[in-house]
Amino acid sequence: MTQKTTPDRPIRVVDFTLVMAGPFCTRLLADLGAEVIKVEPPSGDTMRARPPMRDGQSRYFGHLNCGKRSLAADLKTPEDLALVRDLIATTDVVVENYRPGVMDRFGLGYEQMSALNPRLIYCSISGFGQTGEAARRPAYAPMIHAASGYDLALKAFSPDTDRPAPTGMFTADVLAGVYAFGAIQTALYQREKTGKGQQVDVALMDSLMSMMVYECQEAQAPQARKRHLYGPLKTSDGFVVAAPLSQKNFDALVSLLGLPDWARDDRFATAPGREANWAEIMRHVETWTVTQSAEACEVAMLAAGVPCARYRTMAEAMADPALSERGTLATIEDAGGAYQVFNPPFRMSGCAAHARSFVPPLDEARAELVQELASKTHHP
Repeated sequence: MTQKTTPDRPIRVVDFTLVMAGPFCTRLLADLGAEVIKVEPPSGDTMRARPPMRDGQSRYFGHLNCGKRSLAADLKTPEDLALVRDLIATTDVVVENYRPGVMDRFGLGYEQMSALNPRLIYCSISGFGQTGEAARRPAYAPMIHAASGYDLALKAFSPDTDRPAPTGMFTADVLAGVYAFGAIQTALYQREKTGKGQQVDVALMDSLMSMMVYECQEAQAPQARKRHLYGPLKTSDGFVVAAPLSQKNFDALVSLLGLPDWARDDRFATAPGREANWAEIMRHVETWTVTQSAEACEVAMLAAGVPCARYRTMAEAMADPALSERGTLATIEDAGGAYQVFNPPFRMSGCAAHARSFVPPLDEARAELVQELASKTHHP
């Protein structure tokens, strides 16, 4: 029952993912027009009950799963297991983020499914990868943040604290989802040349460590001189961050603050010198920013040619007219009403990359899929 993708048939993705990393990946695929069928437990993805909620609908779930279809399947029953196997036989891509070995136990692992569908691209997202001693360890993003060195790397930027900061932003999940998305595109391109699918193995641990370029090299060659920190500068009503890194930026700062002596100060004459004395520079800058509002600081610095931004809430950032001009936000709708989500952070001239407005009710695609697969079974 293996099908080839044709111009009038979108890439089909069977999505066995839960929580964050996997759904982030498959939503990007849906944003590009893939038919993503989310296979959920009979009770639904646990994210369906995660706040923010409105009228019983999770906006968190909708944000990650808009544009997909839903099939509720109990993989412990022969009927649903057979249905899912038939579905995989018609698909281009499987994405799953169960603990390694779970899909194999259901008979739905890569080796079993690629024998049924040789063109299948099978992407597994896990904490530590599919092989090795750590593979079967349970791994949510906070564990990866701790184990990878990420949390202690962040703590190094706040030497006055006595412990790593609590985790609330799941960086490892998002990175793994994006890397999986990119790897799937590569596998699809390669399949066009070879006619064969392949397995894609993405680990949250690898994904998070890959972004820590400086930390990786410093661990091997410790440096006595630490990097300067881009810290908040207090204003009369909030904070801004400034980064006068280049000579041109620094000259603009000197002019704005009326500090001609700095232009002749040997300590600030070179980029390494400014970096070594960064804390002193920022202390002087803050004596000016504290007398201004955050917005006034931002306007004045940007007008002078000094890179600067004020600290904003998410609501303030979402209201920025520049986002509207760029099409950063899309409106989707579920049974609780309409709300905004982010479009994918790239624009393409040859295809439409945007959030689809539909948020699937649990199991909404079952009848249609059963009918489709029955038709293929009786008419090969």
